[in-house]
Amino acid sequence: MPDRILPPLEIGTMTVDTPVVLAPMAGITNAAFRRLCREHGGGLYVAEMVTSRALVERTPESMRIIRHDPDETPRSIQLYGVDPATIGAAAHMIASEDRADHIDMNFGCPVPKVTRKGGGAVLPWKRDLFREIVRAAVRAAEPYGIPVTVKMRKGVDDDHLTYLEAGRAAEQEGAAAVALHARTAADYYSGTADWESIARLKEAVRSVPVLGNGDIWSADDAVAMVEQTGCDGVVVGRGCQGRPWLFADLQAAFEGRDDRVRPGLRMVADTIYRHGELMIAHFDGDELKGMREIRKHVAWYFKGYPVGGELRKGLGLVETLGDLRALLDTLDLDAPYPGDAAEGPRGRQGTPKSPSCPEGWLDTQETTPEMEARLLEAELSVSGG
Repeated sequence: MPDRILPPLEIGTMTVDTPVVLAPMAGITNAAFRRLCREHGGGLYVAEMVTSRALVERTPESMRIIRHDPDETPRSIQLYGVDPATIGAAAHMIASEDRADHIDMNFGCPVPKVTRKGGGAVLPWKRDLFREIVRAAVRAAEPYGIPVTVKMRKGVDDDHLTYLEAGRAAEQEGAAAVALHARTAADYYSGTADWESIARLKEAVRSVPVLGNGDIWSADDAVAMVEQTGCDGVVVGRGCQGRPWLFADLQAAFEGRDDRVRPGLRMVADTIYRHGELMIAHFDGDELKGMREIRKHVAWYFKGYPVGGELRKGLGLVETLGDLRALLDTLDLDAPYPGDAAEGPRGRQGTPKSPSCPEGWLDTQETTPEMEARLLEAELSVSGG
């Protein structure tokens, strides 16, 4: 392998040594999981998405979401919103109060309850509104030296693609990088990501980095995406669920090293326990809440490993850290890495869905005053992309 596959990622004035970004995932990428990932490898770890309205109103949950560990750097927050003024206010709050070093904008969420109100992955169809939102965030953060980036999908569906126009618009409005999940809103998380679209976006956007997202389940996948598309870095979402060591693999691959993490069951068990400790700390010592959150990770961690159904069920009901340790100690901790059985897709998949959009949404790419009023309903505390 060459000495280095990709150089460090330059996003505005910010340098990320390993050109890998952790995509925000609701209920997953909190401070506990981000720390766990950082302990394994380098990159830019983005917090769970927060709605601009909730942040401006300083709701307790929004303030918890944007909280970072004291030693976390760079600190990254993803904003979601449909109103330029509210987005601008939220970005100003983050930047002026020194709450992050980087702001990412979410235009990738395919969840129907968001898209049916014009938010998420269908919003770039309204090209004027898209420009106004990116412009508002960039202008609010720019005086403080905080770069703003954009995460989006290909479009609403194959008949209503937006990514090339939106990518160029984001670049023109001052976005420091553009990331593309190579699926449409209609694709949801199904099928195979269209990496060719990442290559086309890279050709269209020339002055800022273009990042690729979709179907990166291993370091080999990441290297293949870079080789096939020419992208400047990768965004990882579902591929790291239950595999925080994936970032060590990615760092090694981009540095031109062949070493990979192939954990036996003992390492997996120790990592789950460490995750549990961090989760309890994240919830300010609330052990039951921390354990309830760790339950959703059990199936991802044990994918392919010899763990029986009864034990999995017990781990899915655990309420204390002591109970977690006791159950983990009943595993065959000498079991080796199971190979391909532990690899491949995980997390949400499903089937394609007919895009849910507001009535008349696809009739025109311009935003009417009536539509602007209806859009304000789209700022919900949900995530995806």
